[in-house]
Amino acid sequence: MPVKSPRPFILIACACAVFWPGAYIFGLPGVLRQHWQKVFDADGGTIGGAVFFILTGATCFMYLCGRLQEKYGPGRLAALGSVMCGGSSIWLSQADKMTDTYIWAFAVGASSAFVYLPGLTVVQRWYPERRGLVAGFFNMAFGLSAAVMSPVFSILMSKWGYEALTLTAGCAALTIGLTASALIRFPENDRSTPASAASFVPDGRSVKEALKSREFWCLWLTWVFAGAAGASMLVLATGFGLARGLSLAHAVVLLTAFNLTNGCGRLISGYFSDRIGRSRIMAMSFAGAGLAYLIMPHMVGMWLWAALAAVIGFAFGTLFAVSGPLAGDCFGMAHFGAIFGLVFTAYGFVSGPLGPWLSGHILDVTRGNYTLVFSYLGLMYIAAAGLILLVQPWRECRL
Repeated sequence: MPVKSPRPFILIACACAVFWPGAYIFGLPGVLRQHWQKVFDADGGTIGGAVFFILTGATCFMYLCGRLQEKYGPGRLAALGSVMCGGSSIWLSQADKMTDTYIWAFAVGASSAFVYLPGLTVVQRWYPERRGLVAGFFNMAFGLSAAVMSPVFSILMSKWGYEALTLTAGCAALTIGLTASALIRFPENDRSTPASAASFVPDGRSVKEALKSREFWCLWLTWVFAGAAGASMLVLATGFGLARGLSLAHAVVLLTAFNLTNGCGRLISGYFSDRIGRSRIMAMSFAGAGLAYLIMPHMVGMWLWAALAAVIGFAFGTLFAVSGPLAGDCFGMAHFGAIFGLVFTAYGFVSGPLGPWLSGHILDVTRGNYTLVFSYLGLMYIAAAGLILLVQPWRECRL
């Protein structure tokens, strides 16, 4: 009797493992923001520092995780990431100053690197014939986790309080993460491995060869521009709505539309990247987002603004869902983790200052000139659309 394929269970395990870091990164700070302001007497800028430390923690460890998974295996890294994620939340329950939250933020950001990169590598190696689809599913679990858990966190916060919420969330992340990590592994050449996975030999370029290629730097610059433009909408959507006369409840609709397509769109773009090409689906989504940014300040109406924000959210989700498989197409899977970890430095170290920080500074200087800011962000998306078309998998494109 043939042995049942473990691939679906491994795919689900990877999604479950990355779910909690995503929920913590994108959901928990927003729920705890008011508590931190009240208890720690922190202003908005101080609270915003937590996001900086989250991003820094993730970026600092991406490349290292790519290297370590080749030596120690993805399951061990995912287990360590789960311990960091859940343990830091348990520790956060006893925080008595903002410095403690910054330590938690850095640890959670680092935990996402230990879970995200091994999981992304594993699902692609088990499904070499549908890498775009499974990468999209994996990224959807990461992106939609906050939308699922934020209401739960809010209910627990109001009913149980801060300490009980962080303790419960930490224990849940620790238990589920460690259970899922036990299933995360690379495929082996045995009878339990499907032929399509077993025949996949992870070969390709070394890190040094990748760094000498045009594909790497075009992909890196794509993350700079598309990452900056996409991340900016996370902090600008509600403010834009308020500046245009919407109430807070209506302005949040723009951010909700962005987040929905950012999460759900990852599965869609991943699916179509397997069929019409990864560079093409990325270029089309980026071009659409660029046009959405350019026309958004000149349009009137909450639902029209929400629709345009949704186009931008889809492009942002596409960046995460498709660029990983595209990097695998270009450089192979043998050193995928290390190479993609280097690509991610563009987002962590450059996109943040170039996008959310600079756009906020321009708004302060120009007293809320969203037309200028959105034009600047739209042109960055259009530049990303042109750059990604220069990425030609498996071609020698030396600088």
